Amino acid sequence: MAMERARSFLQSPTYGNLVTVLSIDGGGIRGIIPGTMLSFLEFELQKLDGEDARLADYFDVIAGTSTGGLVTAMLTAPGENNRPLFAAKDINDFYLEHCPKIFPQDSTLIIGEALKAVKGPKYDGKYLHNIVKEKLGDIRLKETLTNVVIPTFDIKRLQPIIFSSYEVDKKKSLNALLSDICIATSAAPTYLPAHHFETKDSSSGEAREFDLIDGGVAANNPTLVAISEVTKQIHQGNPDFFPIKPTEYGRFLVVSLGTGSAKCEEKYHAAHAARWGVLGWLTGGGSCPLVDIFTQASSDMVDFHISTVFHALHSETNYLRIQDDTLDKTVSSVDIATHENLNNLEKVGEELLKKPVSRVNMETGMFEPAHQSTNEEALVRVAGILSRERRVREMRSPHGRKAAAATKTASSD
Repeated sequence: MAMERARSFLQSPTYGNLVTVLSIDGGGIRGIIPGTMLSFLEFELQKLDGEDARLADYFDVIAGTSTGGLVTAMLTAPGENNRPLFAAKDINDFYLEHCPKIFPQDSTLIIGEALKAVKGPKYDGKYLHNIVKEKLGDIRLKETLTNVVIPTFDIKRLQPIIFSSYEVDKKKSLNALLSDICIATSAAPTYLPAHHFETKDSSSGEAREFDLIDGGVAANNPTLVAISEVTKQIHQGNPDFFPIKPTEYGRFLVVSLGTGSAKCEEKYHAAHAARWGVLGWLTGGGSCPLVDIFTQASSDMVDFHISTVFHALHSETNYLRIQDDTLDKTVSSVDIATHENLNNLEKVGEELLKKPVSRVNMETGMFEPAHQSTNEEALVRVAGILSRERRVREMRSPHGRKAAAATKTASSD
């Protein structure tokens, strides 16, 4: 039987002022970029609250698609003493060690792109499957240390499947192994094989089959999915969100991390694409244009929608999107896992911390500075808000009130 989630490190939003959301885009090896942001944010929280502080202690929900789904699992899966299996600073080390084996670059293993597109996925996924199963073991969705939301897409049913820990009590079939969920949400078409597994309802014994691919085909930027999952709980009267009203979206604090994208004017050109057939759209320009296009379109549209809503609510400072659209051809790849390129991605992340907070311009497709503060400064500000919110919840919760009363009694004695 799956153990219940340990919630002792984060009281419910009922006792606080905000609903805190962390979202991580898909992007293959480019997960190193948000990995750098997460490491910085967790370090700032540790400055405020001690070295044992972890991101799962501060966010009501962490959402991730594809590589972001893997990061989400790493941050929320329980390890020793019911603490997160990975600290944020461990994420990039994991990528640097394992990505070259997940996406081998040995020229003897990589045939022509067109031939591989006909014969099957570019990579067999065996190493990814093994390492994910080794690290996550038999941990299931319900056991995460905070709520998680991980999108996938079911190719048999032709519909998105959202693995949301908010839903597992009502939909037992969603309580899958975290390893299966991570493998599924990372199964990018043409790159990695689709993933089949089944779950069984422990009470009824009924089995459900899943035939899944990369969640990026539905929501490469899962921020809106995460907000929707929380909003649904508010509408349904979940006591964790009392007394928040369904219209109080200004009480959300959202941190959304992109994985970078190519310089928008340099990726593909209509003159070339006009001559593409099926194989061209799958392999043109040494990449997979179809995958690049639908993932980037999804990410930018979600960012545009959320930033517009928060602006209308006069709550712009409650939404932080960190993204870089200046990557060159090699660094923008999802799978060129050479040590040189992985190290370059770390540099991109470090440089992105120093860049100004930006917003996508939907007319030009380019990110433009939104105000004077840097991403680094914005994350320091967010760390302060998260730390204060956690303390407020602890103080207002029954546990906190009982502790305060005991302290008062002891001091009067």
